[in-house]
Formats: sequence, structure tokens, C-alpha cells
Amino acid sequence: MPEHIVIVDDDELLRSRLAAYLTSEGFRVTTAEGAAKFRDIMARDRIDLALVDITMPGEDGLSLTRFLRERSEIGVVILTGKGDPIDRAIGLEIGADDYVAKPFHLRELLARVRSVLRRTKTRPGRKGGAVAPVVRFAGWRFDLAKRTLTSAQGKAVPLTTAEFQLLEAFVTHPNQVLGRDQLLQLVARRRWDPYDRTIDQHISRVRRKIEQDPKRPDLIKSVRGQGYLFAVQIERQR
Repeated sequence: MPEHIVIVDDDELLRSRLAAYLTSEGFRVTTAEGAAKFRDIMARDRIDLALVDITMPGEDGLSLTRFLRERSEIGVVILTGKGDPIDRAIGLEIGADDYVAKPFHLRELLARVRSVLRRTKTRPGRKGGAVAPVVRFAGWRFDLAKRTLTSAQGKAVPLTTAEFQLLEAFVTHPNQVLGRDQLLQLVARRRWDPYDRTIDQHISRVRRKIEQDPKRPDLIKSVRGQGYLFAVQIERQR
């Protein structure tokens, strides 16, 4: 069965052009002129990936991306005509898998789409439409479907999208050393460089939320020169 891509953009000419190209590459393609139409499509059909324009009348692409990340593991590539890197950073922070700046070459877009589809196939809850598991560790309850974290005392602890993605990476790779480059690919979908402290900052914030003593962490351990280790026993429920 071909993978289903939905193009969400208020530019009718661009929608038609992208739909024709992606269809010729073997995808099933549906188009939507805005977020409301996309939600209608999502309610009645399975979607593998959404191409979402940031600037649309009514609900914009960032709001739609946030909605998708709260409710699904659909791949999201945002399309932006703006040169401002802040828009791209916000899009990635709230859960987009990648972005493509307009104007773009169709072959570049195709490469990004295929890359995101490969990654999203490995996400929890993607196989056969199965519900993502509830994970328990060290007294914590982590619901990957609802994206919620609850303490042993029943207190809900809010997580940003980046914090959720980081914790998701750890619970799906327990007791394995994960390098900064690997973690940054999972969280921010970009490569790490030696001067990039993004992952360390996210680690610090997650430690403050789940560790008894964040300065002497028992759960997320630093491995000198290699990365981080999530040293816990994982229990999975469905």
C-alpha cells in the first residue's frame, strides 16, 4: 500500500504541483487548503506524512504541527517561505521532523520526505496502528500515546516537546549509551557539533524533573566522552 501524504498549503498552484510530483513518485497524495480540511482528512483516513505550510490564513502551520504532535506520530515536514531561522527552530521545537524553505527543488523535497518516512516507521505506535505503550520506570509512569509523565504520587509533570522526545529516546533505548549526535538527531533532527550545548541543556531540564538529586543523577548518567545512559529497569504496558 503506498504511503499517504497530505499537502496542507493555501497556495493552490503549489499544492497541485507537489501532488502531481509526489504521485508520480509512487505516493498516495491528498491536498488541503488549510488546517480545518486537514483535520477532516485525518478523522477519516490514515496519514503517513504531512507537508505543512507555516503561513496560512486562520490556523497556521505551527499550530497544526503542535496539534499533530499532541495526538499522533505522523511525520511532519514544514514548508516555510521565510528566511528567519527562528520560525524553523520553533517548528522543530514543537515537533516537526524537518523543514524545507521555499523556493525548493522537488528532488530535495522528495529526499526529505523519504528520510522522514524512514524515521517515523520506527517510532513507537507506528506498526499496524498499535497504541504506543505506557512505560514505568523508577516509580514514574510515562504514557507515550498521551505524552504524559506522572510521578509515583500521581502528580502530572509537564514536558516540552523536546523533553518528551528526549525521554522517549531514553525509554526506547534503556541501559544503552546514546551519543549527543544520536540524541540531537532524535530530538532536533539535526547533527551535533562540539560547540552545541542543546542536548546538555535538555538533559539538565529533564533531570530536574525526574531525578531525586539532579546534581547527582541516578537515572540519566553521563558517560565521559561518549554521551548519556538511561540506567533504569523498564516495564511496558499496553
